[in-house]
Amino acid sequence: MNIRSLTRGDGVVIGAAVVLFIASFLDLFGFDCPAGVNCSNYNTPNAWDSLGLLMSVYLAGIIGAALVIVGRSMPTRKVVGLDLGQFGAAFCVFALWTAFWTTIDASDTGAGMILGLLATIVLAGGAIATPLVPALKAPLVSASAPRGVQPSYGGQPQPGQGYGYPGAQQPPYGGQPGQQPYGAQPQPGQPEPQPQPQGHAQKAPDAGGAPAGDFTPFWFAVPVARPLYGEDGSPSPIAELAPGTWYLAVEQRGPGLIAQTQDGRRGVLQDTTGIQRG
Repeated sequence: MNIRSLTRGDGVVIGAAVVLFIASFLDLFGFDCPAGVNCSNYNTPNAWDSLGLLMSVYLAGIIGAALVIVGRSMPTRKVVGLDLGQFGAAFCVFALWTAFWTTIDASDTGAGMILGLLATIVLAGGAIATPLVPALKAPLVSASAPRGVQPSYGGQPQPGQGYGYPGAQQPPYGGQPGQQPYGAQPQPGQPEPQPQPQGHAQKAPDAGGAPAGDFTPFWFAVPVARPLYGEDGSPSPIAELAPGTWYLAVEQRGPGLIAQTQDGRRGVLQDTTGIQRG
């Protein structure tokens, strides 16, 4: 999994799961040693000594966190009709429900039970609130170009850079290779640009979906999360492009782009407004 595709909410869920795992090794309940009794050999139980609590609170919360993270990277996978993320959120809520009532019922709770309850509260809150709160949907790692490269729409090439690298020379989106920007003066030694013959329109992408023959691949980033649809025209998205991650545009398909993700999946990005080109 690419860490740049994780959101702040995913970071909260992962952190809570780590705390929950640590809490499983701590004492579940407190113990008061009676006066005059040697209690040095008495060991208070932890979650690994109680199969019911281990499975219904600690492991249930950790499994729920894993399903939430995996489900957001594979939104099309489903379990009994539910997305993996929804299934994982249900596990997190179940872990919180069990931890809460176990803590209420206990006469003397230990550090493992209290820390486990706090971890499940954060875990369930992060799993449910991440799709709803804009601050939690923000990228965990901010977008940044490779060192020495400033990404910009139609950026200029840097020395030693070539195809497939953000910041490499690329024609403006929708423009022709080798075409100078409007109003630019030709450099010494370069031929004057020839005007287009009257009555001959420039070649435009096929609106029917055929890829443009003169398209040059380039790197880009999206300003907000956007779905990536299958090339077969399926209405269900196959992936979600996350802001802060570079993706490769390999073809132009009508008004959209054929984009490739880090794991090699390809699909159609229908909404290309505001993309940041590398």
